[in-house]
Amino acid sequence: MATLATFFKRSDAIGARAERVTAVRAESDPFRLRALPNDDIYLYCKRIDNSRIVRQADPGAGTQCWSAVGAAAIVFMIAASIIAPIVGSVLQGYKIETLKQERQSLLDQQRALAVREAALLSPGRLNDLAKAQHLTSPAANQIVHLDNPSLDGTFAKNQAPVAAGPSPAAPSETRPPGLSRE
Repeated sequence: MATLATFFKRSDAIGARAERVTAVRAESDPFRLRALPNDDIYLYCKRIDNSRIVRQADPGAGTQCWSAVGAAAIVFMIAASIIAPIVGSVLQGYKIETLKQERQSLLDQQRALAVREAALLSPGRLNDLAKAQHLTSPAANQIVHLDNPSLDGTFAKNQAPVAAGPSPAAPSETRPPGLSRE
């Protein structure tokens, strides 16, 4: 055990030593900084040649590798089976919206065409076109009603074309009264 006197002797020695170090520092260079911690440690890189070392084969490494590949494939299949319906429903939603827009545009076109058809087929416009082309209404004897029972279907009957000259076997034409060829 150290006595109190030895303690003071040591503290005096430490104090005197500290005073000498500061005096030496002040004399050598007053602007010199004190040393950094671990400044006396030198690190260097040593070249290591591992070219002669041969790796030992691990008999269980192949099994572990294929186990990991199989587990990753199973996880991928589960993830794909979860994600695929979601992606499919989103794509079908986009397709439905596209078809709705296309249907709406087609309905708009149909309405526009119906309006245009009504304007083209209006009786006033047809009368104006007839007057512009100098057309007149047909006379009463020029009108033939096909639903007339007296015609018995012979008027609209398809016949073979007639040759240019008179032929002995030419079919006779039956025409309703008042209708002539012009």
